Amino acid sequence: MTDKIDAASLPYRPCVGIMLLNGRGQVFVGRRIDQTAEAWQMPQGGIDKGEAPRDAALRELKEEIGTDRAEILAESEDWLKYDLPPKLIGKVWRGRYRGQTQKWFAMRFLGTEADIDIDTEHPEFQEWRWLAMDDLLEHIVPFKYDVYARVVAEFRHLSKQTPR
Repeated sequence: MTDKIDAASLPYRPCVGIMLLNGRGQVFVGRRIDQTAEAWQMPQGGIDKGEAPRDAALRELKEEIGTDRAEILAESEDWLKYDLPPKLIGKVWRGRYRGQTQKWFAMRFLGTEADIDIDTEHPEFQEWRWLAMDDLLEHIVPFKYDVYARVVAEFRHLSKQTPR
């Protein structure tokens, strides 16, 4: 690339995010295959043209963790945005977006751990685990922190754990 990309001129990628809760109120997180840092994230992904966000959330769950055995409990009130760090703009999503605008869904996992299989057709996670909601923010990539903090605040009431 010879020219610097003007991030402010790029749109946000429409996306969904999923806070998958197990029966103990813990949150599913995966460590991305393309990261060397010890950073975790909840499942998320793009909304296809003409696709409803709810349908996208269930599709992304199946694509990323191998199961859609979940029920939707709640939907975020607002679309939440984050910007990519400058070093990633132009490298991810073929340089078409400056970040993502996300509709978040809280879901209750209805399966067993044997239903989760991150070795999908296009794997995104190298490992996964359940985290207490209160521990989530200290394990995620920094540029998603504000969005995750808002998601935790909005969906906290769905967790069986009590705040610290």
